[in-house]
Amino acid sequence: MKIFRKVLLVLLIIFVIVASIFFFIGFGAYSNVLKEKPLVDRISEITNKEHFVKFDDMSKDYINAVIAIEDHRFYDHGSVDFIAVIRAIFNNIKDNEMEQGGSTITQQVSKNIFFTQERTLSRKLGELFGAADLEKNYSKNEIFELYANTVYFGDGYYGIYAASKGYFNKEPKDLNLYEASMLAGIPNAPSIYSPTVNPELTKQRQKQVLNSMLTYGYISESDKSKVLDEASKSLQDNISPTTNTSTNTNTTNQTNTLNTSIN
Repeated sequence: MKIFRKVLLVLLIIFVIVASIFFFIGFGAYSNVLKEKPLVDRISEITNKEHFVKFDDMSKDYINAVIAIEDHRFYDHGSVDFIAVIRAIFNNIKDNEMEQGGSTITQQVSKNIFFTQERTLSRKLGELFGAADLEKNYSKNEIFELYANTVYFGDGYYGIYAASKGYFNKEPKDLNLYEASMLAGIPNAPSIYSPTVNPELTKQRQKQVLNSMLTYGYISESDKSKVLDEASKSLQDNISPTTNTSTNTNTTNQTNTLNTSIN
């Protein structure tokens, strides 16, 4: 019994030490980016842009599509969704691959406005501090605005305004379910899911978005079927991109990397 207690004590001490190291790495990374430019200044630069789109000026279908595919508990958790993290770890272990992540929309905003896309431990830990700061100072709708206005949609389109106008020549508030579900799926991997690069993969990703919307009650089976019927047409006939991108020749290999949960 004494040996068991000693083992537990040693494990607890190790946990505290490791947690402390992670804390200081993350806090240091976030402090450094704030020294370069404070949070308020970074947000002001985004919200003061000419085509910044407010939450109320976005299509409800687009908002629902993003939440369904990216973070369906967005309004129910803080900066980190521990349930999603545990689920992602379990599924990755089960599938023996790092296919799923547990990042919330807030964490993605933190990454977009504070850090580069480089995958390092310090960046990931710093991202958590940035997400906590965002949740502390801004509402969920404001955080969603920041996400939609900073995320990359491929073809040189940053933000929902540029993507909506570039692909469909529409204002963001006028996007229908077909258009909204397509756009919501692109940011996961713009170089793969951009409709001017891989139309077939774009449709498969759109199906994932629609499946999530159906699962979480945003649309009906009939709604999903109608959109899939429309998506069965050539995407090149349904979008009006202003930027041309060469076709990716690795479509077959990329198809194999898609989530096997597509039904």
